[in-house]
Amino acid sequence: MNETFLTGFEGIVAKAKAVEKPMRVVIAAADAENILRGAFMAEDEGFVKPILVGNETKIRATLDKIGMAERKVKVVDASGGDSSIQYAIEMIRAGDADCLMRGNSSTRDFLMPVLNKSNHLIQDNTLVTHINFLKVPGLQRLLAISDVTLLINPPMDARKEVVKNMVKALNAFDVQHPNIALLALVEKPSYNMRDTVEDQTMVRENEKRPFADCNLVGPIAYDLIVSKEAARLKGYDCPCCGEFDGIVVPNLATGNVMVKVLQQSAGASGFGVLVGAKIPVAITSRADAPDQAFYSLAACAAMWSAPSYKHFF
Repeated sequence: MNETFLTGFEGIVAKAKAVEKPMRVVIAAADAENILRGAFMAEDEGFVKPILVGNETKIRATLDKIGMAERKVKVVDASGGDSSIQYAIEMIRAGDADCLMRGNSSTRDFLMPVLNKSNHLIQDNTLVTHINFLKVPGLQRLLAISDVTLLINPPMDARKEVVKNMVKALNAFDVQHPNIALLALVEKPSYNMRDTVEDQTMVRENEKRPFADCNLVGPIAYDLIVSKEAARLKGYDCPCCGEFDGIVVPNLATGNVMVKVLQQSAGASGFGVLVGAKIPVAITSRADAPDQAFYSLAACAAMWSAPSYKHFF
């Protein structure tokens, strides 16, 4: 049983505040109201130093709109030539920033240069994945859910990388040997459901030749993941039920719908980060509340301070 777990976002913020110096985050296309508000909240807490990159006129207008026109912050005009996202990446590669954050751009426009091999943000033989961390009403612990943005229908090897990245992120938050569930429709493998067979294969492989330092369980349905009582009633013998730290979904549609339903209909709150790049990457929706950008940056600061993220550039 995993005895170390996160019950709320406060633990992640505390980890972020423990950084030796503020993390320099470059916000690409920074004319995004709530993302700026969240970044300034993080700066006020002492673990972030924002750098705003993009169309300076738009950025200044946005700062004025949110009542921050007089705030001392570095603004870099990148309204001509390469996109502000590419400019921000060049700043990171030059050692002028530590973390990348999406501002007022589409997910596709932001991710394309991040994933472009010529920018050298991705380690060899490493898959970048997106993790959502959610606090769901009625649950006593946070849930990490992945992948909900990048991998449409990942094969088994790709889902192994999702597990590895999830463990890496949780380790940065001091969650050691986490409980990871491989979400499926049923608990018994069926050859009519490819993911259930692959789940069983992954679990057996991780038991014999571990590819990730975690308790890996699957295939397993959602009710068993979150409820000990459901496991008791169904006669499902697994001590991790109700105590899982992360859920790996079988495909993008499942994960994306799952997160949106939990947020829009169940009152869940959360944030997202990209894991697998050489630096932490904060990615939240432009329509998200400022605190989601704040928590995403807190998570990035916690990961940035972890040994596995040091000295890449």
